[in-house]
Formats: sequence, structure tokens, C-alpha cells
Amino acid sequence: MDISVRSDGPWTAEDRSWIGSIDGTAHSRSITLDTSAFTAGTHYPAGYVKSGTVLVKLSSGLYAPNGGNVSEVQTVTVSGSPTGGTFTLTLDGETTAGIAYNAAASAVQTALEGLSNLASGDVTVTGSAGGPYTVTFGGARAGANVPQMTASGASLTGGSSPSVAVATQTGGGATVAGAGAAELADGGFLFSSVPMRSGGPDVGGALMWRGVIKVSNLPANHGLDAAARTALASRFRFE
Repeated sequence: MDISVRSDGPWTAEDRSWIGSIDGTAHSRSITLDTSAFTAGTHYPAGYVKSGTVLVKLSSGLYAPNGGNVSEVQTVTVSGSPTGGTFTLTLDGETTAGIAYNAAASAVQTALEGLSNLASGDVTVTGSAGGPYTVTFGGARAGANVPQMTASGASLTGGSSPSVAVATQTGGGATVAGAGAAELADGGFLFSSVPMRSGGPDVGGALMWRGVIKVSNLPANHGLDAAARTALASRFRFE
């Protein structure tokens, strides 16, 4: 009987130099990685996903690499062909001053930047005078999941029952190519390297969900972008 131990993957010395303190290392969580969300040449070029890779939790409950963030895009549409009056937009409880029914995109942008929770550069508005307007969030809101604005057209006049509506064109936040929406807030760092192969089964791993991180020692393609640092700041200290 042959009971020798074999491995079909490469051997490597584990590198956890990215961990800055023992704090948190005893509280890793068992997770399952969605193999289909990882790219061989990027995430496991040597046949394994490296310790220190940033992981995000998918709606399926599986984990995937942080694929970066997309910025929120919302559209504002004025309908009913108003001939006068104004409308307002509200974000997180803050409401703009009245915006003319036929306002240029630049005027809508100025109105939004006048809110106390937005600053210059946090939004870019494009579109024709009178709309539809496309509102792209950037600056401090770049890569964030921004609540959908609400609108009021109660002060619009003329036309046929004029109104204004807001729709989310692109939801902001973390995404994983081909794997759907991901939640950085439930993510963390892969504690131990795990073997992986293209087309193979999902694999188990351990998630470090709080602690101290030495950023300069993280592996290549670690996925710790600005949005990830912000989302994980309540549980990690970055050095």
C-alpha cells in the first residue's frame, strides 16, 4: 500500500511579511473562493493565490479578488415638456436650490456641488439643456456606492404633467469581472496561500478580517486600492 503524500502543485515558502502584528491572526474565518472569479495569469500565475490578496464577498457567499471599483452613474430625466419652473435634486437628505427646467448640464452640476455633502469635483454632469442629464460621481465619491438621488418636479410649469425622475445607470462600488457585485465591507485578506487551477473546483481558504497591514509587503496584484482601504479601515490599520 502506497500512503506517501503527493502534491500536484508547486511548493513555496509562505510569506506573511505583510502582517504587521499578531493581533487578528488568531481570528481568521473559513471561506470558499470562487475559482471562476480569479484569472490565472493575474491572481495565481504560479498555481496558487498568494497570502495577502484582498478578497471581497460576493452575493453568492463565495469570495473573489477585489477587481477594482466603478464610479456611480445616475441619470436625471425631465419629462412632460415643461415650459417653465424649476426642479430639485436630493442626495442623502440634502436638497439643491431650484434648477431651471431647461438648465444646462453645467448649471445642474453647480447646483449639486452646492450641497454640503458634495464638493467641487465630486460630480460631473453632462447632457443637453433640459436633459436628460448624466451625473457621474467622482472625487471623494469615486468608486463608491452612492445612494440614488431623488427629485421633485412640483415647481415645474406648462407642458403636460411635467415631472423629473432619477435612475441608476451604473451602481458604484467594488466589482469582480464576470462574477457580479461584491461587497468590500465583508472582505479582508487571504491569510494563507491556496492552490488554484483554471477550470478547477472552488477552494477553501482562511480570511483575515482584522489586524495590521504592512502595505509595502503585500504581494503583486494584491487589490488594495483606495476604496478597499476606506471600506476596511474600521477593521485594519495600514502601515
